Amino acid sequence: MGLHLYDTRTRRVRPFVPQRPGHVGVYVCGPTVQSPPHVGHIRTALAFDLLRRWLTQSGLSVTFVQNVTDIDDKIIVNAERAGTSVWELATRQTRAFEDAYRAVGILPPTISPRATGHIPEMLEMIAVLVERGFAYPGAGSVWFRVGAFADYGALSHQRPAAMHPSPESEPGKADPRDFALWKAVKPGEPSWSSPWGPGRPGWHLECSAMAGKYLGDLFDIHGGGLDLVFPHHENERAQSVCAAELAVAEAATATASAASRSAVSGGAVPAGARAAGAGVAGEMARYWMHVGLLTTGGTKMSKSLGNSFFVTDALAAVRPQVLRYHLLSAHYRSSLEYSEQTLDESAAAHDRIETFVRNALDILGGPAEAAALAAEADRVAGTEAADADGAWAEFAAALDDDLGVGRALAALFGVVGRGNQVLSKTHSRELAGWVDVARRMLTVLGLDPVEQWPTAGAELRPALDGVMDVLLDLRSAARARRDYSEADSIRSRLAAAGVVIEDTPEGQRWHLT
Repeated sequence: MGLHLYDTRTRRVRPFVPQRPGHVGVYVCGPTVQSPPHVGHIRTALAFDLLRRWLTQSGLSVTFVQNVTDIDDKIIVNAERAGTSVWELATRQTRAFEDAYRAVGILPPTISPRATGHIPEMLEMIAVLVERGFAYPGAGSVWFRVGAFADYGALSHQRPAAMHPSPESEPGKADPRDFALWKAVKPGEPSWSSPWGPGRPGWHLECSAMAGKYLGDLFDIHGGGLDLVFPHHENERAQSVCAAELAVAEAATATASAASRSAVSGGAVPAGARAAGAGVAGEMARYWMHVGLLTTGGTKMSKSLGNSFFVTDALAAVRPQVLRYHLLSAHYRSSLEYSEQTLDESAAAHDRIETFVRNALDILGGPAEAAALAAEADRVAGTEAADADGAWAEFAAALDDDLGVGRALAALFGVVGRGNQVLSKTHSRELAGWVDVARRMLTVLGLDPVEQWPTAGAELRPALDGVMDVLLDLRSAARARRDYSEADSIRSRLAAAGVVIEDTPEGQRWHLT
């Protein structure tokens, strides 16, 4: 059926058709680097990492842009509290986010623009908006005139009259719903020069300028967390659409409609702005994607509530691939509970998958030998090969259906179950087919234990194999002389050291926990 994605603006799952054949442009709102990353940040980033991997698997070229907001009210406040500079804090926390993304296997962005590196583009956008009547200067700041944009509220599905006023109440703002494009300088704050006086950009403006520079006025997918729909993405969309070139015909045909809507939205709208804003029928992004909230104890995880878990703390409790599995395990639009119990459940599920892959490859003689046997199975094209192809088709259909990861994981566990039924050299060709399709699925999920998550200390593996051979021989000898106490002691001591021993018809197997 091809990829279908849920679009927040239209509130429906739609077939995904790239604007340019063979290429996808994606902009994801990245971190505001005021403090260390928590697992909620990682959950959002992982959802788009999965999207990117699936687009690539589907044969598409992806330009993936994820910004860094390195100037913002929160950064300024936190830097002052910490007794450090804005630049030192932003740099340190940017590195913390990069480390966290890398730790859980998130692919680096194609482009990672920083807000402070794009002030000229922001000033140019403000000038266009002021010239067209969509923005106005006041007391050294510049404000976007919400009442001038007839389509404001279309993304978040709100009527302007029902919206809460913007909390920004600085001097010079004509309407409480208006929001800052440029903020007048305050004592001690970083600032840049502008035609309206020294100051710094508003948060919403930053993303509009960076997305437009690298992906154009209209691009394929804009994403972020669910909490960004309003006001951040609503405001981004308003700025970007109004700053883009408007078709004169569109502006003329929608003037009457805009006049009635502006009355509903309230606030005085200059005649020039009313005529221009009436016809804005364009878009910033063709699809808007938003990731559900991470909860703990059923409550939204939030720094302000004091119930967030930093990534460093999470990784001290579980392996990074287990954290990745857990944060990917629920559909991206649903909420996901983060607790010790849910992490334990994810660890057990992930261990089942990883154990199957490693045991299968041990039996088959390694990845290269397994790949050769899988290719042979494809050539024979028997029932086993058809079953494996069918499993992959189920996996692909699940991800094509708005990244339905639940059904994709069900397909993966079906493969693991079938593979475990033939986990012996007697069925080597069939086993190779199952482990091959399992690894294809795991590669898309970023969880392949061979290529993407190789065992740490691989250079020590030959020595470790030798040591384990000696210990397993000792255990076998103890069992042969019926010294089961000694055999159990060896097994228990290895388990305490993180080595699991399994007794199978093929003999003793071991793997690291």
